[in-house]
Amino acid sequence: MAHDASKLAVLIDADNAQPSLAEGLLAEVAKYGTAHVKRAYGDWTSPQLRGWKDQLLTQSIQPIQQFGYTSGKNATDSAMIIDAMDLLYTNRFDGFCIVSSDSDFTRLAGRIRESGLFVYGFGERKTPTPFVAACDKFVYTDVLREADESPEKTDDAPHRKTTQELRQDSRLLNLLREALGAAADDTGWAGLGAVGSMVSKRAPEFDSRNYGYAKLSGLIGAIGLFDTEERQVGNGKHIYVRSHGKK
Repeated sequence: MAHDASKLAVLIDADNAQPSLAEGLLAEVAKYGTAHVKRAYGDWTSPQLRGWKDQLLTQSIQPIQQFGYTSGKNATDSAMIIDAMDLLYTNRFDGFCIVSSDSDFTRLAGRIRESGLFVYGFGERKTPTPFVAACDKFVYTDVLREADESPEKTDDAPHRKTTQELRQDSRLLNLLREALGAAADDTGWAGLGAVGSMVSKRAPEFDSRNYGYAKLSGLIGAIGLFDTEERQVGNGKHIYVRSHGKK
């Protein structure tokens, strides 16, 4: 199914997400499908969630009230999980977007994937590895920025890594080389899109923006260890890649 035809449910843990990222978040979600459900969970009587008010109205996000019945216990997580399962059983959706940095949603992500649906996770860098790994794709929220945000507001965005820094990242190089090896034809060339898909399957959190590059082609070019060429395929042009020295 094409991404833009996918029906998605977006569930936001407002206790663990910043309202300033709401616009960028939904713009990112739109790359993967259409958000048919947009809900944000939290205790809306709490002053800590006051910043969400404008975003709820502007982005048409439905607030779901969940009182904190007991100190130290997060009732919001339970409410999100129950709602997610209710939505899952309707068989109306192709995927879920879980917005939280909380490991409590690890089993939920796994359960949704067991039903054959796609799971997109969104969270901060502190998000525990088990939750990241449980998603089909995980996007770190520091790469999401509002379209009209000025440059001075993006100081916390990932800086663009240099060629030297990229070449010293052994995990990144191994991911790319293994993906290229799996996707390449007999001549050693592989479509860049296929390489990106293979990398994402092995590392859900992989995103060229984590390294300061808007697209995978830019990241590949900056590393300088791969050959690339543009080919005319049908009515469009596609980028192909291979390791240096391949014949």
